[in-house]
Amino acid sequence: MAWDFGTDPDYQSKLDWVADFVREEVQPLEYVLGHPSDVRDPRRNALVRPLQQEVRRQGLWACHLGPELGGQGYGQVKLALLNEILGGAMYGPTVFGCQAPDSGNAEILAHYGTPEQKARYLEPLLANEIAPCSAMTEPQGGADPGVFTTRAVREGDNWVISGEKWFASHARYAEFLIVMAVTDPDAPLMRRMSMFIVPADAPGLEIVHNYGFATEKEPNHGHLKFDRVKVPLDAMLGREGDAFVVAQVRLGGGRIHHAMRTIGEARRALDMMCERVISRSTKGERLADKQMVQEKIADSWIELEQFRLLVLRTAWLVDQKKDYKQVRKDISAIKAAMPRVLHDIATRALHLHGSLGITEEMPFTHLVMQSFHMGLADGPVEVHKVTVARQLLREYTPSGSQFPDYHLQTRREAALAKYGKALEAVGSTAGRAS
Repeated sequence: MAWDFGTDPDYQSKLDWVADFVREEVQPLEYVLGHPSDVRDPRRNALVRPLQQEVRRQGLWACHLGPELGGQGYGQVKLALLNEILGGAMYGPTVFGCQAPDSGNAEILAHYGTPEQKARYLEPLLANEIAPCSAMTEPQGGADPGVFTTRAVREGDNWVISGEKWFASHARYAEFLIVMAVTDPDAPLMRRMSMFIVPADAPGLEIVHNYGFATEKEPNHGHLKFDRVKVPLDAMLGREGDAFVVAQVRLGGGRIHHAMRTIGEARRALDMMCERVISRSTKGERLADKQMVQEKIADSWIELEQFRLLVLRTAWLVDQKKDYKQVRKDISAIKAAMPRVLHDIATRALHLHGSLGITEEMPFTHLVMQSFHMGLADGPVEVHKVTVARQLLREYTPSGSQFPDYHLQTRREAALAKYGKALEAVGSTAGRAS
């Protein structure tokens, strides 16, 4: 098992270009434009399209995809080093063609879409000409699939979908939705549901309400109603009952990529924090010279670097195993750690900026709220901690005796049984020498 903390010089030169490009050209977009997924906004396209073209010229477009889909096929370690830069800018992923949830939905279509669906949806999606939406969670049970009630019933040559979904992110901008629906309510949970592609303009599909998160420019998390929405039989993605299998195509990679981008968000908050404390003075000295401030700086850097190393190690494992299932514990670990790291660093940055830090003039309240979003999206923190614990405990075997084998007296007796004769021999030799 080899470990190397170095970066290939040629790739490092690309990362250096990305860092400069994001700082100079991409970060300013968030101050003058609306939501990155609003592909119909002419103001957005006037500024974003030329930058996307430059990224293509640099050979850095959609690097998470294989060459057959127009990407570079980078492994997860390379993607981690790239995404942590892009995460520091709201428009970073969009300009580089790897924005969520588009990237995961594109992978689903690439795996399961028909040639016609790929032509209609995948090709323009990869070009960032349209936006998708993933509709999974429901009002009555949140992210618990065991209580999903949205049904898809086969009628002749169609599937007919009825029910409700909510917090379907970017639904208002979407050209199509990927919808999880119950097709066999009597089947075991893991075989109960199937996945469908549904056009956003399908008759019977309605956005009842758009929920907005604090600090968002406009609400875009849709509460959807499906009133006998008909789709053809080939709208099913994968086989009947394969919804969870299909979902994992996007969730495994999506979770680790969220973590990569969160590094960039947290680092940006740390940078602001450091600049603030060396620039601001009170009580006759810089904030940076006060020990309690220094503790906040140190804690933030340590937590960020620990998290970054955990993410990079997980990315390395994915590259080695070539299977998200084999790295499930590690992915859940970074998903569980991610919101706390962002929350704590953003909160310290907010505090060290004083009253200015809690105003809309600064980005910290957004980052704090984003940390709570990260704790809920793609499964709440508690669920991922359960996964980590269960996966870890599988590596252990129970003790078969009254006392565990690490019981001190038991260990002492085992050690004497192993080394007793050697110790007796040394003792008798020592006695003759004296």
